[in-house]
Amino acid sequence: MSSFLTITLGDLVGSGIAAALVAALLHRRNVQVENEIKAYFDEQLKVFESTRSWKEKALTELFGPMAIQLDRTRRAFERWGSKNLYLEARVVREGNIAVRDMLLANGHLIPPHLIESAGALIEHYDRWLEEFERVRAATNPADDQAFVFVGPAGFPFPREAEEKFNAEYRNLQRSLYGV
Repeated sequence: MSSFLTITLGDLVGSGIAAALVAALLHRRNVQVENEIKAYFDEQLKVFESTRSWKEKALTELFGPMAIQLDRTRRAFERWGSKNLYLEARVVREGNIAVRDMLLANGHLIPPHLIESAGALIEHYDRWLEEFERVRAATNPADDQAFVFVGPAGFPFPREAEEKFNAEYRNLQRSLYGV
């Protein structure tokens, strides 16, 4: 009977060691899988935070201010029923400069699909400002001078570019704030 107990105890000890090894291997594998999952979600969080940060910056430094300036100059342009040099020199000129300068200073915030539209806007504003300086170079502009206009004959305002930037503005707002 003692040999039976010896074999059984030996088998039990051997089985216990085998079970401990299997448990250790499973624990090691579980820790490895857990670390992989944690690393994956940490990376996803970094991408999310980086993307959100870019969106917030793009919205506050470029698309928001630009949308307001585009609206301001569009409204001023619609009011050009009679000669109003203040409207032209202050509202439209300052708005045009502001939008152009925002685009130039924040090129890093312009998504690739809007680069061509940004170029069209900058080109229009540069041309308009060049014409404004040519027409309004005199310190006392004559009453009979026409409004500065670089429409169909030169560099018409790129409405499609404006629409694309306004659409991106709305998309960023929706994406960030659900508005």
